[in-house]
Amino acid sequence: MTTSSNDVRAPASDLSDDTGDRAWKAWLKPSIIGVALISVMYIAVLQYQDIMGWKYGLDSTSAEFDKYWMTLFWSQIIILPVAAVAIWAFLWFTRDRDLSNLDPKEEVVRYLRLLGLILLYTFCIYWAASYFAEQDGSWHQTVVRDTSITPSHIAIFYLSFPVYIIAGVSAFLYAMTRLPKFANGISIPFALAVTGPFMILPNVGLNEWGHAFWIMEEWFTAPLHWGFVVFGWSALALFGLASQIGLGIIDALKRAYGDAEDFRIPGPTDDMLEYSHEM
Repeated sequence: MTTSSNDVRAPASDLSDDTGDRAWKAWLKPSIIGVALISVMYIAVLQYQDIMGWKYGLDSTSAEFDKYWMTLFWSQIIILPVAAVAIWAFLWFTRDRDLSNLDPKEEVVRYLRLLGLILLYTFCIYWAASYFAEQDGSWHQTVVRDTSITPSHIAIFYLSFPVYIIAGVSAFLYAMTRLPKFANGISIPFALAVTGPFMILPNVGLNEWGHAFWIMEEWFTAPLHWGFVVFGWSALALFGLASQIGLGIIDALKRAYGDAEDFRIPGPTDDMLEYSHEM
């Protein structure tokens, strides 16, 4: 009796393999915990603005403004850079120094963790570009500013922007220090997706300089504001990054479980996808 090569199939993953569970948890931890913490923090900030903005945020020369708003401003100026340096230093000094011998199964787990970090990054951008950006426009269309450091600016420019920058650079550093494909070269989509939104922060300086000369609160489409939109568009590079990550996961799975058509990793399943395992 002969056996053709078509009858020989690479074995599916061993039931004792916990890669699926580890990968699933690696994605969930930064996603759920990070999203929850960011949501709680920003909801608290919005409540603080709602209460303290009208009471103590209208006159920048008052003692109350200095107490309730400038204290918050200086706290952010100190805490966020320190947090950024601490997180980035941790990612760098704990980097994998032997990526050439990385287990493909561990590589899959790291890809899923990276996806969780990217989800957190985009969620931070969502808060900054949706809630705080729209709030900033409505605030300055209602209240005549007497300073560049207004209650809405303290939240958007000096909190939400630095937070998403920290998240984006952290995800970028994680990929470069934990995954071979990103360590061997610079991912252009990833670089664009991080540096573009980052450049919105320096654009704030130009924006505030312009507002010192021109009243443009009612006209967001003014050239002075174009930088916010153009740099924001760079986040579209995340679609290219998603393709790179998807191909990386497929490659790691093939190296871990072979080229069999039925390779799969234990973990959460979807009945709608079971047809792919039926031969």
